[in-house]
Amino acid sequence: MKILMVLTSHDQLGDTGKKTGFWLEEFAAPYYVFKDAGADITLASPKGGQPPLDPGSDTEDAQTPATDRFKADDDAQKVLANTHVLSTIDASEYDAVFYPGGHGPLWDLSQDADSIKLIETVVASDRPLGAVCHAPAVFQNTKGADGKPLVSGRKVTGFTNTEEEAVGLTDVVPFLVEDMLKANGGHYEKADDWASFVVTDGKLVTGQNPASSEEAAKELLKLV
Repeated sequence: MKILMVLTSHDQLGDTGKKTGFWLEEFAAPYYVFKDAGADITLASPKGGQPPLDPGSDTEDAQTPATDRFKADDDAQKVLANTHVLSTIDASEYDAVFYPGGHGPLWDLSQDADSIKLIETVVASDRPLGAVCHAPAVFQNTKGADGKPLVSGRKVTGFTNTEEEAVGLTDVVPFLVEDMLKANGGHYEKADDWASFVVTDGKLVTGQNPASSEEAAKELLKLV
């Protein structure tokens, strides 16, 4: 079982002068769900190498058993520091693909031609695809075989407008995940803010927020 995890390479939080990137829990929890299931995991990002870590996900109150495990895992840290360049990835080699969130994907992966091609290829071949929190941003410009937005007519979730408002970034982000998914014809669903909530539609798995990352990975595994 080979699983590809795609992370952001974007580290600027709009024009605030602050840093962003991927959210540690949303990488670490799925990584260990896959690893403990015996998966062969490959990491990729648009620029390759070390993807930027959102500093907000590295604070003491954001830590979980999965992030603690990662920080004690030298091998996992080396793998993360050497992600493959996304353009070199052959989608046909993987049984499933998973996108961790963080605000970074709103800027790069939502527009990245290699990511768009990867997603459309995976979906066309009916393989499992997962995205959690802000990572459903990667579906902004993806299309299905019918030429419609990929999420059109599908049940999906992602970071809510009220969760974005709660972290004070509504006017900073290039678009709101909830609004985009609805605009693209997705049947958007959500639970209470910050509660774990995962939606599966066919082979597409989406999670609402950081608390949903482990469950989203487990649901993806069921489809492999």
